[in-house]
Amino acid sequence: MPATAKICGLSTPETLDAAVAGGASHVGLVFFPPSPRDLSFDRAAGLAGRVPSHVARVGVFVDPDDALLDQAAAAGRLQALQLHSTSPDRVAAIRARTRLETWAAVPIRTRTDLDGARAFAGAADRLLYDAKTPPGSALPGGMGLRFDWALLDGFRHPLPWALSGGLDPANVAEAIRRTGAKLVDVSSGVETAPGIKDAWKIATFLKAVRAA
Repeated sequence: MPATAKICGLSTPETLDAAVAGGASHVGLVFFPPSPRDLSFDRAAGLAGRVPSHVARVGVFVDPDDALLDQAAAAGRLQALQLHSTSPDRVAAIRARTRLETWAAVPIRTRTDLDGARAFAGAADRLLYDAKTPPGSALPGGMGLRFDWALLDGFRHPLPWALSGGLDPANVAEAIRRTGAKLVDVSSGVETAPGIKDAWKIATFLKAVRAA
């Protein structure tokens, strides 16, 4: 089965349309004020209205409270929640309360970081393996950092998973072949500056995913 792709951090109609036209399976809307990709609820609603039914709308959050989740889910017509810096117990509670598909981000720098993935079995629907950002970073992801894909060799994944962290049009085909990822997630790798997506880069990335 060919790999699919999520284009994350979309903020304009033009780039969202490029993601849909290029064959993205998921689009990501960020709700985290420190991020350059953060969306207001009104802006999210406008973008969500452009997404066809065959493309899933994923909200991206960092340890969110219930009020933010509820407002964002309504505005973005969200079908899935991607949770960063959120404990397994909290992820499970969010999943039970919202009844939305729930992804748990697992930041990775070393093989021992993968041990944390097992804690989400039964709590989340999907894992998102991402590169661990440096201590003190304002953002938990979307910084163009990549982890060593060899760390996934032989790992027994407790849940369906997606690969993120430092992917771009030039390396995504290799990443898919190397890891066997069925879903890849990109944000900064299709930007010209933090938060500024590029329609040509999005199209090129999605073409590379299809080719892989």
